[in-house]
Amino acid sequence: MAELAPDLDLRLVRYFTAVAEHRHFGRAAEALLTTQPSLSRQIRRLERQLGARLLDRTPRGSTLTEAGEVFLPRARALLRSAERAAAETRAAAEPGRLVVGHLAGLFVTPEVRELRRRRPDAEVRVVQLSWNEPRPALLAHRVDVVVARMPFATDELDVTLLYDEPRSLLVPRGHRLADRASVTLDDIAGEPLPRVPDDPAWNAFWRIDPRPDGSRVPDGPLIRAMEDKLELVAEGRSLAVAALGIRAASLRPDIVEVPLEGVEPSHVVLASRADDTGRLVAEFRSVARARLTGPAPQ
Repeated sequence: MAELAPDLDLRLVRYFTAVAEHRHFGRAAEALLTTQPSLSRQIRRLERQLGARLLDRTPRGSTLTEAGEVFLPRARALLRSAERAAAETRAAAEPGRLVVGHLAGLFVTPEVRELRRRRPDAEVRVVQLSWNEPRPALLAHRVDVVVARMPFATDELDVTLLYDEPRSLLVPRGHRLADRASVTLDDIAGEPLPRVPDDPAWNAFWRIDPRPDGSRVPDGPLIRAMEDKLELVAEGRSLAVAALGIRAASLRPDIVEVPLEGVEPSHVVLASRADDTGRLVAEFRSVARARLTGPAPQ
């Protein structure tokens, strides 16, 4: 049996998890900023180190072998452990550092400015994350706190509700509902709505699927970025549900935002790692709870 330590190369483990997640060497190579032949060679190196074939190529992409299925959760845990070790080491050397993540449309500038005023010696940075990054970015120690919209998995996280946002319907200008003061789910019954891959909770909440009467929402186009959703709406290929006030209408003059009545609001939260007891995290949480109480004025 091949020994995992000290010969296992974490870079190769990261390459494997990318292929396993994308289920396609080409897409994984693009995400890793490498070439497909180079990625294939690295995966073969890892398989030689482990003494087992991890992936099978198919006409549609790649699939995990039985050994690959066993190794994948262990590979992810190994990478998380390495990332945590590096981040905690950096934190010990730089105790005055905080990275604040936020999603598009959720602005944290005043709160970051206040934290910098209170802690002038601290290094406070801000990064914008994609809709599906809050939990992975926290667990990978890329950020220390995140202001984000639910839903996302909250295990291993400490989550504080900040405020609620009403939801709206995005329609192309000139649509039959564009001039309405508000709309209800009855107005869009049977309308297909965009969906994202591999995130049932997101799809259920942002598609409102199933509807209160148990009916299912027809599948709309598959999207991977929120910008794709806006483009689909502007082109007239789909309607979409969003948080009221995301400024889609001001960013895209070809989109109209109509309040959606009778649905649960969007929940804006502050999340951090459950085991992070750092003073800057606690202080930013205090600032956010006091000051982040609703959408910024438009």
